[in-house]
Amino acid sequence: MDMTGEQRIPADRDTVWKALNDADILRACIPGCQELVKESDTEMTAIAVIKVGPISARFQGRVTLSDLDPPNGYRISGEGQGGVAGHAKGGAAVRLTEDGDGTILHYDVSAQIGGRLAQLGGRMIDATARSMSAAFFKKFAEEILARQAGAAVGAQAQAQPEAVATAPAAARVAARAALAPVPALQPGGSLLWAVSGMLLGLLLMGLFGLPLLGRGIADDTNVHILSLVAVILALLQGYLLGRQAPARL
Repeated sequence: MDMTGEQRIPADRDTVWKALNDADILRACIPGCQELVKESDTEMTAIAVIKVGPISARFQGRVTLSDLDPPNGYRISGEGQGGVAGHAKGGAAVRLTEDGDGTILHYDVSAQIGGRLAQLGGRMIDATARSMSAAFFKKFAEEILARQAGAAVGAQAQAQPEAVATAPAAARVAARAALAPVPALQPGGSLLWAVSGMLLGLLLMGLFGLPLLGRGIADDTNVHILSLVAVILALLQGYLLGRQAPARL
């Protein structure tokens, strides 16, 4: 059986080349693949369940990469045994060419099948091979896109702490200023304002005629009492103002 075709992959050629050599990606993309172990850069072992028409078989085999020409392509070949269902042997030449922001994957496949599988006829085997090929390439493109999206999210998550660390210096200064403690009031300020209030009160007493400073502009007893109250209020007001203002001396 021979099959030739091509598939456009929405990724650059280097990314596609790395994916073609990634055992985890290949295992996720090969239909029916249960195990794919990379033993070296050019050899892998595989287990896959393949159904062709009414026959389902579990194949165990080896895969070898040769004619390596990174990132342009390689040749992949392998053989496997499926018990009473038969056996398979074949290979494929894979070439990668750039296509804008994508990559064209070209393949030329040749395979030989023996045992019960060979009795199913070439048309059924060919239809199954083409169906598996389409499924592989669809999944292959999805895996590449998914990994690219995951890498982008990871890069963004790493960039966020750096953005916080590089915040404007002015913002940090403003934050420190907002958290700075308010200077404590000094008792000297209260004393200074209290003395000022007392002097103001004494001046009022003199004006209103309290005997302490001689006769003022009025000598009525009620006026004297009011003058004394004014002195007390002026003294209290001076003390309160001193409590609210920091010391100047």
